[in-house]
Amino acid sequence: MQSILITGGAGFIGANFIPYFLENNKDVQIVNLDVLTYAGDVSNLSEVNEDSRYTFVQGDICDRALVEKLFKQYNFNGVIHFAAESHVDNSIKNPDAFVRTNVFGTFNLLDVAKNYWMEAPNVYKKGFETARFHHISTDEVYGTLGATGLFTEQTPYAPNSPYSASKASSDFMVRSYFHTYGMNVVTTNCSNNYGPKQHDEKLIPTIIRKAISGENIPIYGDGKNIRDWLYVLDHCKGIDLVYKTGKTGETYNIGGKNERDNLYIVDKICGILDTMIPKTTSYKEQISFVKDRPGHDFRYAIDASKIESELGWKADENFETGIQKTIEWYLKKYQ
Repeated sequence: MQSILITGGAGFIGANFIPYFLENNKDVQIVNLDVLTYAGDVSNLSEVNEDSRYTFVQGDICDRALVEKLFKQYNFNGVIHFAAESHVDNSIKNPDAFVRTNVFGTFNLLDVAKNYWMEAPNVYKKGFETARFHHISTDEVYGTLGATGLFTEQTPYAPNSPYSASKASSDFMVRSYFHTYGMNVVTTNCSNNYGPKQHDEKLIPTIIRKAISGENIPIYGDGKNIRDWLYVLDHCKGIDLVYKTGKTGETYNIGGKNERDNLYIVDKICGILDTMIPKTTSYKEQISFVKDRPGHDFRYAIDASKIESELGWKADENFETGIQKTIEWYLKKYQ
C-alpha cells in the first residue's frame, strides 16, 4: 500500500482530488496536511471522512518538525503538493505570506522528503526507489500572451505578480532537487480551474453569488482578459496520471482548450441563470465594470499536447458542459 502525503487537500483542487484519488486507487493511504487558512474547508471533504484510508492533520508545511514527524509516523513514499497561497489580489496586498508558503514551504517539503528517501545524490534508500514528489503549479508562471500563441513546457518563465513569482520560484526549487540530487519529481502547470468547491472569492463563484443575491457583478477593466478554463475534475485526472506515469524530472502542462474572456464568462453564466431561475430582468443588467487590478495579465492559453500524446490524457468537459455542472452545484450551496 502506498502512503501519500497530500498538502493543501482542504482547498479547492485538493478537495476535488482526494475523493477522486481514493475512488480510483484502492491501495493507498492518504494523509491530508492543511493549515486551514480562509481558503481551506474540511467540509469540502465530508465524503471521505469515514474512509479508513484517509487522515486529516491540521498543520503548516513550513513547520519542519511537524513534516518530519509525519514522514516518520506514516512512512510516506509519495507527496502530492497542492498547498499554496493562490489569490492574486491577496498577493499584491500581502506578498510575504506567498513567499513564505509557496517558496519556503515547498523547499521544506522537498528537503524533508529528500532526507527521508535518499542516502545520497542519485541513491534512494531501500524501499523508496519509486518514491515521488509531485508539485502542482500554474500557467501564470509563464507571464502573459498576446492575441495568439500558447504556453508550452518550453515557454520561458516571466511571472508578473507576487503570486506567480512565488510559484515560479517553487517550480525552480523542485527542478533543482531533480538536477542536484536526482530526486524523483514531476511538476504540472495548469490553466484556470473552475468547478465545485472553489472559494467564493474566485471569478466564477463570485459571478454566481452576486447574481442570485441581486448585487452588482464586478468585472475587472473592460472584461476582455482571456483565460483557458479547465474543469477541476479533468485536472484531477491529469494529476493522477502524471503522478503515476509521468517521466521523472519532467513538467506537464494541463489545459482545457477553453479560451474565454471574462465578458463571455459573465454573459454565459447570467444567460444560464436567466433560464434556471428567471426574474423580471436579466441578470446581465447587474454586470458592473470596476478598476482593473495592477499587472493584470491579458491572456493565458495552454498547449496540452505533451500530456495528451505522451500520457493519453484528455479533458472530458468543454466549457459549456462544465459551467452547467458548476452552476448547478453552487445554486445548491447558495440557495
